[in-house]
Amino acid sequence: MQRRLRFIFGLLAVCLLGSYGFQAYWLYGSYQLATAQVERTAHEALEAVVQRQQLSRTQKVFNIRFNDYASPGDAPGRPHHWQIEQLDTGLTPAQAGRPWPAPKARPAAPPPTQAIRAARTDSLARQLSSFVISNWQGKQPVSVAQLARAYRAELRRRQVALPFRLDTLTAPAAAVAAGRAGFSMHTPAVQLNPVRGTAVVASFRPPRAFVLGRLAGALAGSALLLGLTTGCFALMLSTILRQKKLSEVKSDFINNMTHELKTPLATVSAAVEALQDFGALADAERTATYLSLARHELHRLASLVDKVLHIAVAERPGHPLALHPEPLHPAELVAELVRRHELQTTKHVRFDVSLSPTDTLLADRLHLAGALDNLLDNALKYSGDDVRIGVHGQPVAGGWQLTVADNGPGIAASYQEAVFEQFFRVPAGNLHPVKGFGLGLYYVRQVVAAHGGRVHVRPAPGGGSAFVVWLPAAITT
Repeated sequence: MQRRLRFIFGLLAVCLLGSYGFQAYWLYGSYQLATAQVERTAHEALEAVVQRQQLSRTQKVFNIRFNDYASPGDAPGRPHHWQIEQLDTGLTPAQAGRPWPAPKARPAAPPPTQAIRAARTDSLARQLSSFVISNWQGKQPVSVAQLARAYRAELRRRQVALPFRLDTLTAPAAAVAAGRAGFSMHTPAVQLNPVRGTAVVASFRPPRAFVLGRLAGALAGSALLLGLTTGCFALMLSTILRQKKLSEVKSDFINNMTHELKTPLATVSAAVEALQDFGALADAERTATYLSLARHELHRLASLVDKVLHIAVAERPGHPLALHPEPLHPAELVAELVRRHELQTTKHVRFDVSLSPTDTLLADRLHLAGALDNLLDNALKYSGDDVRIGVHGQPVAGGWQLTVADNGPGIAASYQEAVFEQFFRVPAGNLHPVKGFGLGLYYVRQVVAAHGGRVHVRPAPGGGSAFVVWLPAAITT
């Protein structure tokens, strides 16, 4: 059994660790992928902003109009010539690379041939390239603030609103990321001016919080899944251990029950045999002794059977302990139980009873008497040869309280809650000086709970244990 349990525990541990490992690997991969996506988006946004600004700048430099005269198949009068006009570029004709003549009116000309069109187009391309390069060679500064505003708007549009810094780099340092304290993520350099070698780099702080925010749903789902898995494994282990413990205590109960049933049966059988076969009937005193012994053992047997039956009934689902409440005086009930135990015990016992005879309770006489009898029986069994038992009752707020204290060895704090569990007995190693089944205090708790009360144990003053029973709805007169 132990080997099988170890195998089950090992298998469950491997499954649990595997689940944690797989989830950790998946989440780490998702984090890496999301971080790479953020870096790629930041780079693409910077390229888009730079391209738009260069296009806007080019449109301010040039204003191109293509006019073409009508071909032979076109409608008469359609323009078919081209010219370049200078706008507000801020460049002198010398900076543009050639004199810039004022536009002149051209006389109407016949439609050009295909070769002439190609030559004009090539000449236009060379002039445009020369003008752009000349413009790039100029010393017009780059507006980093304007570029930053456009970049921030582009990042917001792409839903990557992160704080950043823009740095312009020259050719020798264009391939080196800008070093800024706290800004550890950098985009690749994007060319602003290929002639002068100017580039721009965007630097970001580590996007951990941003990426984790994007993965919040996945993280929450994984945490919930792992929590449920761990809870299921814990519940399974707890159930297995509880069933194992229940199996052990049931085995001990069966062994103890067998012994306890055999003892009174053997005693009664011996008494009857003595009366029948050894002439004990001729001696009145011996006859009375044997009959008293048999009656005592039968009473023990009947009490044991009653406990088991009451607990079995209380354990049935939907069949709680049946109570028949009636007004009763706890002082009379305790006095009757004390007299019975004084007659039956072989120990030297002294009872200290302090109960008001006028106190009245509304309770089930049979079950309440059985619960109090179990408390007194435990106090007698677990105390030494010189037994002192105190029974004190008094009205308290909202009910009535009874305390049964003894001078026994006491109960360790770690077992004070467990003693009320079914079949539980305080461990005593291989020694079992006191016979029992772990049912008495369990029955006490069942009866008290059925009355709407509660019971607990605490250390008694001067040593021993004190069991405190509180019952509601007390009637005092």
